[in-house]
Amino acid sequence: MTDIKNRSTGFVRGALAALALAAAGAAFWLTPAVSAEDAVVIPPPALDEKAAPGSETAIFAGGCFWGVQGVFQHVKGVSKAVSGYTGGAKDDAVYETVGTGRTGHAESVEITYDPSKVTYGQLLQVYFSVAHNPTQLNFQGPDSGTQYRSTIFAENDAQKKIAQSYIDQLDKAKLYPAPIVTTIETGKTFYPAENYHQDFLTLNPTYPYIVYNDLPKVANLKQLFPALYSDKPVLVLSASN
Repeated sequence: MTDIKNRSTGFVRGALAALALAAAGAAFWLTPAVSAEDAVVIPPPALDEKAAPGSETAIFAGGCFWGVQGVFQHVKGVSKAVSGYTGGAKDDAVYETVGTGRTGHAESVEITYDPSKVTYGQLLQVYFSVAHNPTQLNFQGPDSGTQYRSTIFAENDAQKKIAQSYIDQLDKAKLYPAPIVTTIETGKTFYPAENYHQDFLTLNPTYPYIVYNDLPKVANLKQLFPALYSDKPVLVLSASN
């Protein structure tokens, strides 16, 4: 993720790191935050899965996983949202290696959800509306490279069909200033990211990158999808303890 994110690689939250983040965050809070991304109001998908009780997973990539994870951790019906890497080999699923842009991996989030509370189509609506900008090819905001591509990793044929139908629907409606570049990939394995990346938005709400790029996405989720929004995020690290 540019210099800000690279400096966080492999960090341990010691006293000096905490003080540095607090000081930087305080400086940002002195002035109003302006989002690098604007939400787009879009209709729900015409094609969706049946709202039935159970547990399913969805994998989305849309730039830095800090913000994507942070958004979906606030969606009702989601029981887990894990940051990780999808698209490449297991041995390459390491932050520094993925950052080269040569592994085939994309920073992604695996979402576990109950379709009776939130459907795959509703997750896609949040993904395309507030979680990222689907018109940016191989970059999101300040981050560039194929590891930041806009990609839906479909888990099965049904998800692929719903996702492709929705992309076609949104493109036809011409709701974005440019064509959607989101791709659909199948048969890919998700690998969880390092612990220091998990719950990053919640644990570092004053981190400058989070303040500018990601907190506005959560605010947009609350504003545009009040029925889906949950004030309390579902966290990875607390669930694993």
